Amino acid sequence: MKLSVIIVAAGSSRRMGFDKLEADLDGESVLARSMMAFQSCPEVVEIRVVTSPEKIELVTAAAQRLGLDKFVEAIEGGAERHLSVHAGLSRVAGEMDLVAVHDGARPLVSARAISLCASVAAETGAATLAHRVADTLKRGNDRGEVDGAVSRENLWGMETPQIFKLELLHEAYETVIERGDLVTDEVSALEAIGHPVKLVENPDPNLKITVPGDLVVAEAVLKAM
Repeated sequence: MKLSVIIVAAGSSRRMGFDKLEADLDGESVLARSMMAFQSCPEVVEIRVVTSPEKIELVTAAAQRLGLDKFVEAIEGGAERHLSVHAGLSRVAGEMDLVAVHDGARPLVSARAISLCASVAAETGAATLAHRVADTLKRGNDRGEVDGAVSRENLWGMETPQIFKLELLHEAYETVIERGDLVTDEVSALEAIGHPVKLVENPDPNLKITVPGDLVVAEAVLKAM
């Protein structure tokens, strides 16, 4: 099984107020931690990072410093997330069996979870790490008041990586780009071509860094792992 990885790292970090991917997480940046996770996964053959033009040299230097020999290149992303993924996808050689797309702001992803998701994708064509929704859900009205409950039954929170057979993700993105659709993840792209995506319950923490407090939690989890 040959797994190619696209790490998306071209976001603006508006909610953080600073570049969350360059934030320190126990001595390494958030993005470096994400790259290191895929380096340690035996199925991974190559890693690409899609980022902003000004970060390309910085990402490349970090990968070299860390000795990440599966790192291939950092390339420029697009104005929207799906355009960044498409840019990375265009560089993946046809000899790869699977391609994983991962949000660089999820630095705690484990090699075990990546391997689990990859094995399911190899069997079904499409798989995503996910977690069951555990919170009580309420619907709000336009006045910011509670306006009824939402059942948690069969509700899952999407995570990354999301892993697919290479030809399937190519087909999905060709459809999305042709239609001019705006998709927020690759599961949505697969939905556009009517292909089912298998949910893989993640056995490990996989927090997404979104607000400053997430860094505190992530560092505590990292030290406990």
